[in-house]
Amino acid sequence: MRLSLTSWSLPSCTLQEAAGISNALGIGALDVGLFYRAALDKALILNDPKAAAAGLADIGVAIPNYYHLFGQGLGGQNLALPGTLEGNLRDLAPVLTFADAAGIGTVFVLPGIVNPGQSREDAARVSAESLREMVTLSHDFRATLCVEPHVHSWVESPALVQELVAETGVRLVLDYAHFACLGYRQDEIDVLAPYAAHVHLRQARMGVLQAKFGQGTLNFPAMFGTLRAAGYSGALAIEAVHQDYMNTLFDDVLTEVVALRDCYNDWTGDR
Repeated sequence: MRLSLTSWSLPSCTLQEAAGISNALGIGALDVGLFYRAALDKALILNDPKAAAAGLADIGVAIPNYYHLFGQGLGGQNLALPGTLEGNLRDLAPVLTFADAAGIGTVFVLPGIVNPGQSREDAARVSAESLREMVTLSHDFRATLCVEPHVHSWVESPALVQELVAETGVRLVLDYAHFACLGYRQDEIDVLAPYAAHVHLRQARMGVLQAKFGQGTLNFPAMFGTLRAAGYSGALAIEAVHQDYMNTLFDDVLTEVVALRDCYNDWTGDR
């Protein structure tokens, strides 16, 4: 396992500045996406994925993961919305081409929401149909397609996640914070570790998606041990954020990143 830093943790920084901070902190890896000043050019990724990849050649850090949104926000073109599959599959091919050309090992998307007029069961059915097709398409590429279950998606429990994995074969971006926020104990979330292709790290507690390191309930050394025992060898991306989502505007992001970095390094004995 190795650390990474999400570029959207630093919303005022350019991509090159975020990469420099990652290197300065001894992390040396950066997850990339479509957000804030570090945003990649989505149109370029979709229309000329190899050119988009070439633009990352001199960034100076490893890039373990790319976070792709098919539409705008949680609702636009989401995987549980009927009628979006054809367009999303059309976009997914250049997205995976971009990832392969850039040497990015995992690409993650969101599972979708409960759309107007849907039940959770309706959303689950449409999302699973979408993901089965997407997973099949991804087999033609080196990058691993994965999905992140999250608060406000249709898949908000470990049991629902396990059902989705069983039905589709999709791998996970596993963020314990989303489940801890919803009231699940850490040992109830641990059952998802074998399905992880990428991991996000931030502190949380019931009702709070992002807590200060010393004010949350997640036991990170136990989490690291669970992941290692499950055979996980990928990136642990530190995702403390400053954004207008779930009241995550009030933490000193750099302090939280350093605390999580030190916690992991202490666990490995590599302080």
